[in-house]
Amino acid sequence: MQNNLILYNNLSKKKESFEPLHSPFVGMYVCGPTVYSDAHLGHARPAITFDLLFRYLTHLGYKVRYVRNITDVGHLENDADEGDDKIEKKARLEHLEPMEVVQKYMNTFYRNMDQLNTLHPSIEPRASGHIIEQIELIKLLIDKGYGYVVNGSVYFDVDTYSMKYEYGILSGRVLEELQSNTRVLDGQEEKKNPFDFALWKRASAEHIMRWPSPWSDGFPGWHLECSAMSCKYLGNEFDIHGGGMDLQFPHHECEIAQSTAANGKAPVKYWLHNNMITINGQKMARSLGNFITLDQLFSGNHPVLTQQYSPMTIRFFVLQAHYRSTVDFSNEALLASDKGLQKLMKAIETLSRLKPSSECNFDFEQFNQKCYEALDDDLNSPILISYLFEAVKFINSVADGTSTISEQVLESLKQLFKTFVTDILGLKEEASVRGGEALTGSLMNIIIDLRKSARESKDWPTSDKIRNYLKEAGIVLKDTKEGVEWERIE
Repeated sequence: MQNNLILYNNLSKKKESFEPLHSPFVGMYVCGPTVYSDAHLGHARPAITFDLLFRYLTHLGYKVRYVRNITDVGHLENDADEGDDKIEKKARLEHLEPMEVVQKYMNTFYRNMDQLNTLHPSIEPRASGHIIEQIELIKLLIDKGYGYVVNGSVYFDVDTYSMKYEYGILSGRVLEELQSNTRVLDGQEEKKNPFDFALWKRASAEHIMRWPSPWSDGFPGWHLECSAMSCKYLGNEFDIHGGGMDLQFPHHECEIAQSTAANGKAPVKYWLHNNMITINGQKMARSLGNFITLDQLFSGNHPVLTQQYSPMTIRFFVLQAHYRSTVDFSNEALLASDKGLQKLMKAIETLSRLKPSSECNFDFEQFNQKCYEALDDDLNSPILISYLFEAVKFINSVADGTSTISEQVLESLKQLFKTFVTDILGLKEEASVRGGEALTGSLMNIIIDLRKSARESKDWPTSDKIRNYLKEAGIVLKDTKEGVEWERIE
């Protein structure tokens, strides 16, 4: 087992040598999606980041219990514990039961994750399946003086917690600043302080998602579910907690407070957060309406896309940046990633055809060490990829006869590329981007451009003919203010 892994710990704001609490067992908890719409490119970032960590820890010989939760209740529209439950709101809009919404988008999420070749977590609990555990945790917090009941709702008392523990230890938010900067919003009058957060919310008469509790028929707070489920499956203390950087505050800060208050000690040793994917410099998010779903990326069916991109191109695009850096979406960046991925995969295929000789001018041991050192340094995947491309140059030089490779180094390189490219980076061969759905996406972009030209020249018969032919083929065009979109129909 390698013992040189260093991770950047957001709790200490520095890199630390990784030492699991119960070596060689590693407990890792990652905040999964709130399933009320299709997964988008922003969701791919944490999924791929923590899949890389899961794969690498496993490769190093650790036994990893990877827990990723599914939020299917309790995530309200704002962090002031007010507004609609996001899933319940979507259920009303689509005239579905809330759990129909959950299952619908979970199915899409799982399909997208398989397309991206992310490994399945060890355990994937749902918040709605752990109401009992959450109620018991609330009881404990009330008994210890950290929770208070008002009108059937239960809130966490941040002031009381701060008398004994440090609130803001992860995010750097100082309580005094919260006290001076937090404004009282409508519906918060029942809290002692506006920065207190809900452990349990009493359901209004029209609220569908509700469960009985000692305080009211209601539902748990968003922050509470992760504390309850991580404790159930990983214990009161575990090694790694991950998620997007936008979850540091308030979500993860509140988790720390709840778990520390309940158990008298910090719950997590290492906090890891991936940075955001941006578009035009702005965070890509459902709430901002600037997102591109993974299905749209894979089909090319979005006005800002110039073509479709394969799942492995998206995975490679994410891995080419360090997980703590921002990544700005652009067609140019994705095209470059696609080109680089094809070059890497072609080199692997070339490697399988090389003929060894008695001489070799490649220092494999040094190269192998550099690859491990890259990932040992806080999962530096872009540095690893740059090293792999150094090897690609050597492979190509052997193929064109300007370098030679011994049989031992040839076999070692084959194994190294399998280990780092396939097993750890999770990249795999896939159908050509010119086949199947990819070809359909490219052809549709051409057809849409032809129709646009006809409309601009006021050639309405041609424009209508294109639309009618597509409809007969089972494809409908939609004119939106962002551009033209298409979808298949039965």
